[in-house]
Amino acid sequence: MSERGGVPIPGAMPFQVRRLIEMALEEDLAGGDPTTDALIPDQEQGRAEAVVQAPGVLAGAWVFAQVFTTLDPSIRVRLLIADGSTVVPGVKVAEVSGSLASILKAERVALNFLQRMSGIATDTARYVAAVEGLPVRVIDTRKTAPGMRWLDKYAVRMGGGYNHRLALSDGILVKDNHLAVARARGDTFKTVVARLRERASHLLKIQVEVETLEEAIEAVEAGADALLLDQMSLDQMQELVRRYKDRVLLEASGGITLERVRQVAETGVDLISVGALTHSPRALDISLEIHSA
Repeated sequence: MSERGGVPIPGAMPFQVRRLIEMALEEDLAGGDPTTDALIPDQEQGRAEAVVQAPGVLAGAWVFAQVFTTLDPSIRVRLLIADGSTVVPGVKVAEVSGSLASILKAERVALNFLQRMSGIATDTARYVAAVEGLPVRVIDTRKTAPGMRWLDKYAVRMGGGYNHRLALSDGILVKDNHLAVARARGDTFKTVVARLRERASHLLKIQVEVETLEEAIEAVEAGADALLLDQMSLDQMQELVRRYKDRVLLEASGGITLERVRQVAETGVDLISVGALTHSPRALDISLEIHSA
């Protein structure tokens, strides 16, 4: 079982996360573990500690715990640090006790989730810190690891960022390829937006990706609720903020690096989306130190 130990754990695990954990364990253990089976008797008990090896922001501790208890419900996991907390080398994140064989078999899968999610949270926190004091939100994209979307986006929130669409159904975003098809048929921004207004739910906002000032102006005049400013210069973004700040939501996207993000934020845009947060995070170094009973 998993003990809260004063640390919040989501009350109900999303179905897709439980299924993902089961698939990850099956991937690693479908053929068994001949090393552990030969060396560690099933009845031998022990404990382990998850210890941070590099500074960062923690995310996914409850997933780490769930991996162990999914493999072996008799394992006890005590979480010591809450998700979203800043951690430094030497900090103990969790204590695990029970069958040593089960602990060893679940170790890699549990750490894979914890390290990836903490890496995402850590990178996100760096971007959020870089724009501190400015009225802008750092958001993610759908550039997530297949099957990991819910956890990737959860980790972004733990780092202080915000989520864009979780799935295509969460909003309307007319991308460049949509526009290419529409233009080939002779459609304009006005006809595209009109068709979306006619067919889509009134609860969905319409966002249009634009690459030039001319496209942005045309999209706003066509009735778009938000613009995704793709690879635009700082001057272009500033001009659109001057024109439309209180009329449409403005999202800067494309080529946003940690070194450049504050300059982008200073243009006055409302949102800055960073695909790198989830498509190429660097795992936070966290180890599992095993102790015999």
